[in-house]
Amino acid sequence: MADALDFDSKTPIYMQIDTDIRKRILAGELSAGDQLMSTTQYATTYRINPATANKAFNQLAADGIIYKQRGIGMFVTDEAAVILRGEGRESYRGDRLAPTIYEGLDLGYTPDEIRGIVNDILEDQ
Repeated sequence: MADALDFDSKTPIYMQIDTDIRKRILAGELSAGDQLMSTTQYATTYRINPATANKAFNQLAADGIIYKQRGIGMFVTDEAAVILRGEGRESYRGDRLAPTIYEGLDLGYTPDEIRGIVNDILEDQ
């Protein structure tokens, strides 16, 4: 996580924490039931205000990604990966894949050529 916090970035620290936790869940580094560092641990480790980490945790909890067990800490929900994959798939298709396909069409690729390129890339996997 230390590399994930960029104090020179225009992205607020709480959003960087939020994004990092989401990425770690999608990558399988955090699984359902795993406990997160406490806000105090974040504050001490990364020299930030505990309220900053708390703001990230509140957003993650509101989105159903983590939950709080009073007196124990914050944990990844059973549904977190499914929620994140659903959000990510929707965003990927509309925000990244579609514009890339349209750009390819604008560059003169035919739909069949684009399908061929996609198939070539997938075969390399």
